[in-house]
Amino acid sequence: MRIVCVGAGPAGLYFAILSKLRDPAAEVTVLERNPRGVTYGWGVVFWDDLMHGLRHGDPVSAASIESGANQWHDQEVHVGDAKPAHMGGYGYSIGRALLLDILTRRAEALGVDVRFDQVVDDAAIDSDFSDADLVVAADGVNSRLRARHEDDFGTTVDSASNYYIWLGTHKLFDVFTFAFEKTAAGWVWLHGYQFDDTTSTCIIECSPETWKGLRLDTLDTDEGIALLEGVFARELGGNKLINQTGPNAKTSWLRFNDVTNRRWWHGRVALMCDAAHTTHFSIGSGTKLAIEDAVGLDRAMRAHQDVPAALAAYERDRATAVAERQGSARSSTAWFEHVDSHIDTDPTRFAYSLRTRRDGKTAGGVSFLLHRATQYRAGRLGRRLISSTKRKLRPPAPPQAAEQTPVDATR
Repeated sequence: MRIVCVGAGPAGLYFAILSKLRDPAAEVTVLERNPRGVTYGWGVVFWDDLMHGLRHGDPVSAASIESGANQWHDQEVHVGDAKPAHMGGYGYSIGRALLLDILTRRAEALGVDVRFDQVVDDAAIDSDFSDADLVVAADGVNSRLRARHEDDFGTTVDSASNYYIWLGTHKLFDVFTFAFEKTAAGWVWLHGYQFDDTTSTCIIECSPETWKGLRLDTLDTDEGIALLEGVFARELGGNKLINQTGPNAKTSWLRFNDVTNRRWWHGRVALMCDAAHTTHFSIGSGTKLAIEDAVGLDRAMRAHQDVPAALAAYERDRATAVAERQGSARSSTAWFEHVDSHIDTDPTRFAYSLRTRRDGKTAGGVSFLLHRATQYRAGRLGRRLISSTKRKLRPPAPPQAAEQTPVDATR
C-alpha cells in the first residue's frame, strides 16, 4: 500500500508511524511545506488520557514525549492584584518543535520518507502521487487539499469575535495561569503555561472593542507587544513577550476559525486534524484530537481491507467524537466572548465560572464546595492525591514498551 500524508504535524506524523507499525511493507511518505526544524507555535498541552493512548499506540515515541514534557499541577486565576484563585487539575505541556522532532525521527526510523520544503496542492498529488492508495490531508486549518473540494467535503468556517495573539515568554508559569487585567479600554487576559526549562506559551486575548480601544488594530506588532508587556507587567515579572515563530516570521493578531466538514473523505483523500475540524485553544484539545484522528484512521484501516470502507468507518467514528468536543469548545469560546458579564464576581466564584464555563454568580452545590476547598492548601493536596491515585489505577502500557528504546528527547 502507498500512503501519502500532507502535513508533518502531530496527526500526519503519528498516522505515518502507526501505518508502518501496522504494515512495515507499506510505502509511506510525509510531505511538509516548511523546512526541517521550522514550526509555528510554542508549547502544546495534553492530559493523561492522551499520554495513555500514546503508550498503547507506539511506546517508543510515547516514552520520548513523556520524558520531554513538562508537568504542571494546578491552574490559577489571577484578576488584577487580587489573591489568585485555584482551579486544581494537572497536565502536560511540551514544545511543539520538540514534539514534532520526536515524531519525525521515530517515523524516519521506521522507514517513513519525510520530505520537507514540499509545497503540495491537489494538482501535485494527482501528478506526482497518482498511484497512492490513500492521501491524508493533515495540512492545517487552511488546507489546500480540502479547499479544492470544499463542496464535496461540505466545509464551513465561522470566525469567533475575540482577537488573540500566540506569543512566548521566558517567564516560567509553573502552573497553568489565566491572568485578567483591566485597561481603560476593557479587559485583556492571558493563558500562560511553561513547556520547557526556559520558555512558556503566552496567548493574549481580548474583545474586538478592547482590541480597537487599545489601538492594537493600528499599532504595528512590536508596538502592540510592548503595550501588552506593560499591561501584564505584574504577571511577566520583567520578562519580555517573544514574537518569534520561525525564520523571518512574526505572529499577528488572529480570530479563531471554527472549521467543520459534513464529510471527512472524498475519493482517496481523508481529512485529519485542523483540516477536518478545529476546537478553540481555550480547551487545549488540538493536539489530543489530532493524535486521536490518527489513531481512529489507523483503527479503521486495520478493520477494513477496502480503503473506501475504512474511510467511511473513520468518518463515522471520529465525526461523532469530535462533534462533542466542538460543542464544549464553542461553549468555551462564548464564555470568553462575554468575560465582562462574569468578572464582577469575587475571584473564587469567577474561577469556578471559568472552570465550568458557566455563570459563576449562581454557583452552588457540591461541585462549588469542592472548588472552595481547593482554595486551601489542604484541599489542593487532597485533590492532587486523588489525581495521583487515578493515574496509578490506569491499566499499564503494553509489555513491549519496556523492550524498545525511546528516541533521545534531549537531542
